[in-house]
Parts: sequence; C-alpha cells; structure tokens
Amino acid sequence: MNDRTDVNASDRPLPSNERPTLKTIAYMTGLGITTVSRALKDAPDIGADTKERVRRVAQQIGYQPNRAGVRLRTGKTNVIALVLSVDEELMGFTSQMVFGITEVLTNTPYHLVVTPHTHAKDTMTPIRYILETGSADGVIISKVRPEDPRVRLMTDRNMPFATHGRSSMGIEHPFHDFDNEAYVYEAMKRLAQCGRKRVAILLPQSLFSYHGYARRGFERGLQDFGLKEFTLPGINNDTPLEQLKQESCKLMSSSDCPDGLISISGSSTIAIVAGIEASGKKIGKDIDVVSKQSAEFLNWLRPEIHTMNEDIKLAGRELARAVLARIEGQPASELQTISKPVWSSRTPKL
Repeated sequence: MNDRTDVNASDRPLPSNERPTLKTIAYMTGLGITTVSRALKDAPDIGADTKERVRRVAQQIGYQPNRAGVRLRTGKTNVIALVLSVDEELMGFTSQMVFGITEVLTNTPYHLVVTPHTHAKDTMTPIRYILETGSADGVIISKVRPEDPRVRLMTDRNMPFATHGRSSMGIEHPFHDFDNEAYVYEAMKRLAQCGRKRVAILLPQSLFSYHGYARRGFERGLQDFGLKEFTLPGINNDTPLEQLKQESCKLMSSSDCPDGLISISGSSTIAIVAGIEASGKKIGKDIDVVSKQSAEFLNWLRPEIHTMNEDIKLAGRELARAVLARIEGQPASELQTISKPVWSSRTPKL
C-alpha cells in the first residue's frame, strides 16, 4: 500500500463533543479509516511514519478501542484480569504489582482490570464470573494455596493464567514466586550472626503455599545455626495490626520472650515493632528483627531493623509476560520464574 500522501496530510482539530473513534483519527490525519485501523494493528504494509503519526494522534486524543466491537470481530476482550485479595499487604504491594503489569501491557492491545476479593469468602467467585462471562482473555491470581481450586478450574477450562506463588497439585502452570525459603534461611543466618538464640517467626496462614516454604527455611536455619524456636501465641501474618501490636507488647513485657524475630510483611513488622517498644524493649538491643518489605520504608522508621526486599514490580512484569505468552500458546513449563531475596541497602551492617 502506498501511503505517502497520507503521511503528509495535515492534522485537523478534534470535533467537539465527540468520543474518539477510528473515524476521528482518520479525520484528524486525513487518512482512510482502513489505513488508520491497520496502522494501529502494526500492519507490515503501512509505513513507519504513518504508524507513528496515527499512534501519536490516538494518544493525544485519548483513543481507546471499542471493547464490544473488538470482541465481536475477534472473539477477544483484550482484558487481563488481576484477581487480587483485599487482604494483601497494604504497604506498596497492590500499587507495585499493578505498575509492573501495566509496564508490560502498555505496548500491547491488552489492558488491566483489577478484580478485588477477600479470602474470607469464596475465592472461586471472581474466577467463575470471569469464566462464565468471558470477560477476560487471561487471569493473574495471588495468594496461591498448595491445592488451589482456581488453578484446577482455569486449567480445565483452558483459560490462560499465571499465579503469584506456586501450587503443589501436579498441574503445570505459569507462575512467578518469591523464594521465601531462601529469605527465612538468610534471616536466620543474620540473627545467628547477631548472637541471637531464641527466634520467633510471624508466618502466613498455613493454608497458603508460601507458609510451607517459609517454614522450611526456618527449620533449616534452626538446625544449621543452632537456634531454638520461640513459638508465637496464636498470631500470624494475617492477624489484624492492632491485635499484633497488643500481643507483641504483652509478649515482650514477660520474662519469657524471644531475642530474635522474623516477619514476612512490612506492615506486620510495623505493628510488631510498635508493641515491642510499648513494652519498653529496644530493637537492636533486647531483640533483633528481620523483615521482608515490598518498598524500602522500614529503615526510614527504624534503622535498626534488618530488611530484605521483595520486588513486587518485578513480579507484576513477570506475571504479565507469562499470561501474555500463555495466550499465545507458549508451554506453561517455560513460564515459571522465582526471584531471590536481596538485602536492603539501608539494612544495618554487621
């Protein structure tokens, strides 16, 4: 196709009170609607200058493809659904995950729809809705369980998906995970180097997969570094923050308390540390705390906390790439990644 004359057409003002459409872009650029459509689809017979001009105008006027029309023509929604628990860590998790996913989706036809839910209710509800309505081409889920019915259902229904976390049900599926076993093991090593002997860990609920990995790292650390476990009294990573603070204060006010503690989330750490300090004890003196964080903020509040970073934005990028590749038919076994913990640049030096 020869589009040389189209490239030189002058831009025209946007008609008032008009929702941007392909016709709008055609009017503003002097191009035919077919040429505009093919340019947005990166057709090989459309010149690079024309494609750039069409995309620039589309961006300037806020053009978005009509989802109903796209679905009617192609059978696709161009939607990736992020099914995210409202119980996720508050301190940066959700925003960083969304940022990472959208970075990958930006130059694709796909856009992100966040579907919130709570693990206190039926976690299958949002998945069933997506499958029954056909409202997404791919799905990303979090807080995976060892035997996760969402994984089984989406596999059975041939829905492309990726999980933040690993299952252990014998189903090959795309995932990205953080190595919680390595994190806890390195935390145990750090506490041993600080001279601590009686170590407690604030674990996630046992129904989630990452509980098992964290527990495995803890038990390896007990054995390898000669530490003793101090069992926390009925609290976990999902205990309400005010309760965590109260239990921490009560625990550290007693004569029988740990001298080292490992936390899986930054928000829980803030509550635990507030309780420790309310008891009159000091971080770095009476007890050392190692915490995972999704954004480097804990050491701004308490420089004495030992911190390791989990890159949630990276997780979002990996999950987006995995689900897009799965939509294109790439084998699930090739779409599985694990990120390693990294000590924060602000963590105390030994």
